[in-house]
Amino acid sequence: MTRRSDRLPPRPERVAAFRTGISAESRAAALLMAKGFRIVARRWKSPLGEIDIVARRGRLLIFAEVKARARLDDAAESLTARQQRRIAAAAEAWLAAHAPENIQDIRFDAILVAPGRWPRHIPAAFEMES
Repeated sequence: MTRRSDRLPPRPERVAAFRTGISAESRAAALLMAKGFRIVARRWKSPLGEIDIVARRGRLLIFAEVKARARLDDAAESLTARQQRRIAAAAEAWLAAHAPENIQDIRFDAILVAPGRWPRHIPAAFEMES
């Protein structure tokens, strides 16, 4: 078993990517709160996948994927079908574990983040396959 002290330090590019992701998720959460959402969870992980933000407004629950790139258009193009399937599977696991009350609608949104630009919120960016 490898001890933490025996591991190599993370590569600088991985540290930079992690910090960029955390910053983008914070900007996305702030945007959702400004739109009246309450953040229920951030960076929720399951064996099936990760959900960046779970937020609620009234009877609407959203699972938001945050994409940060140098340009908003590049961020929009980076949400692949494979990622959508993993997010949907993770959302099912989240719903099974948390069973929120009074939810009528569930939606999968995307929030695109680029330096020097306002984040772009795309409601219903994709659907969960049945």
